[in-house]
Amino acid sequence: MNALVEDFLQHLRNERGQAEHTQRTYHALLRQFVAWASKRGIRSWADVTLQHLTDYVQHERTRPSRERGAARGRLLSGESVYLSIAALRAFYRFAEQEHLLPSNAAENLSLPRRWQRLPKALTPSEVDTLLRPLTPATPATLCDQAILELAYASGLRLAELRGIRLEQLQLDAGFIQVVGKGNKERVVPLGRPAVEAITRYLEAGRPKLVSRRSPANVFLNQRGGAFAHVTLWGRIKRRVAAAGIDRNITPHMLRHSFATHLLENGADLRVIQDLLGHASISTTQVYTHVTASRLRDVHRRFHPRGGRS
Repeated sequence: MNALVEDFLQHLRNERGQAEHTQRTYHALLRQFVAWASKRGIRSWADVTLQHLTDYVQHERTRPSRERGAARGRLLSGESVYLSIAALRAFYRFAEQEHLLPSNAAENLSLPRRWQRLPKALTPSEVDTLLRPLTPATPATLCDQAILELAYASGLRLAELRGIRLEQLQLDAGFIQVVGKGNKERVVPLGRPAVEAITRYLEAGRPKLVSRRSPANVFLNQRGGAFAHVTLWGRIKRRVAAAGIDRNITPHMLRHSFATHLLENGADLRVIQDLLGHASISTTQVYTHVTASRLRDVHRRFHPRGGRS
């Protein structure tokens, strides 16, 4: 069973161009199902039935969460169950298309309605505080400053920030070329603060981090290598703490802030979709709910009859 999972992962990597994070997530979820099936004497994907899949989903819904920091006895989140079903459906679609299995046991395995969490954004004043340069400047702080300025100026995903390479920078023209999900390319313009921060880092920071084995990634860690996902996350979190911002700010919130602030200042939703690299406008439309919520708050605060009865 694990051999077919590996074939599926190769498909995601080489033909679909899926992000590393998606590949790791699907790998973990499918191996989890294989372990569950093995305990029940199932040795082949061909022996798996819809009833088995349904039983597994019910098992996932009722098992305690193993997430770090989860309260004791807390059940697995609905989001995690959703991802498990999505991984199984994607695997079976691949196996059916490649004629690796006689039938698609997950064809009638329905996805639950996904509860849509509204993205959290920083306020403009929090952005100003976070982007205030640290002194004295070091190669590491120059790198952090360039990462933060680029993240807020462009709305890049964390994986895209990690993977951005020198040849993708077009600083003289004020834009970068981004390779996003599914190996889709897009062009994202940059403002002057981001261009200046990246230029300072390239001139005074990166040369001191480079080693003979350094890749062409723009952003390098202290050993001259490319950032791991968790390391880049940690650097951003430490910078948030150093700025004295008392909120649980995640790297993805910079992407949400980029989109929210553009929309609040009149940008067209289709343009924001292109800048974010969303395949569907429906994904981008979540930001209209954020701004609508803000408009309601402003109305309640300032309109003579805006308060609740």
